[in-house]
Amino acid sequence: MDLPSILELAAHGPDVYVGTGPQYPWGGLYGGQILAQGLRAASLTIEDGFEVHSLRAYFLRRGDHKEPVRYEVDRLRNGRSFCTRRVVARQAVGAILNLEASFSTVAKSVDRQLVPPPLGLPAADDLERSSWSPAFVRAAIADELLWDDRSDNGRAAAWMRVAGDLGDDPSMHAAALAYLSDDIPTDAALRVHPLWELSERERWEATYSASLDHTMWFHRPLRADRWHLHDFSCLTFVGGRGLAMGHIFDEEGLHVATVAQEVLIRDSRDPH
Repeated sequence: MDLPSILELAAHGPDVYVGTGPQYPWGGLYGGQILAQGLRAASLTIEDGFEVHSLRAYFLRRGDHKEPVRYEVDRLRNGRSFCTRRVVARQAVGAILNLEASFSTVAKSVDRQLVPPPLGLPAADDLERSSWSPAFVRAAIADELLWDDRSDNGRAAAWMRVAGDLGDDPSMHAAALAYLSDDIPTDAALRVHPLWELSERERWEATYSASLDHTMWFHRPLRADRWHLHDFSCLTFVGGRGLAMGHIFDEEGLHVATVAQEVLIRDSRDPH
């Protein structure tokens, strides 16, 4: 199932939309899918001239791929410069996501990029491709190339892009980047957990992980169907929760978005 199909929502009454998704390798739904569809639902209630600049979401329950997801949009505020929406995603079990998104008009302002892109990393075309979904392409950067002053904090990075052409609608590209942004934070948090010392197969079988909350800021125009570098570090791990924060850059080194996510990681072999 390609990403344009995943982001295609059906209207089911005023400010209510329904979306579906494929079955993922681990079973259930991918958190990034619910995040992206929730943002897409909010965008469908926004007038022309506004673009998303931030979102904050809580993942409440694991989604079931066997049934559609209902997105209920609440128009919290319509202003001249800012609009705010709340979206609750529901399935038969109840609410599975609570999301708030803010949209703004494009204002003329000074534009200063203070976070530089990392130097010395290979380009996407020089890396082996890997992905667990046909919706996107990923080119992961080897751990030994990421060792620097942040290596003790856990770091994971990969080039990612949507497979195919998304067209020219900025809201589609923002939703697609939200879809992609849920992948690498878990990798960063897992690198500071003892589970990382296991073999890849043992780690896959023993790891239980879930995204808990997700915050995202959109800084500059982007096309999610072109390569972007997702560079994440785990800042702290306590109580079974790892906090990962990352920056997303395009191929020219433009800082297009910042993401923060808290991830739950447990050893499924632990009876406690």
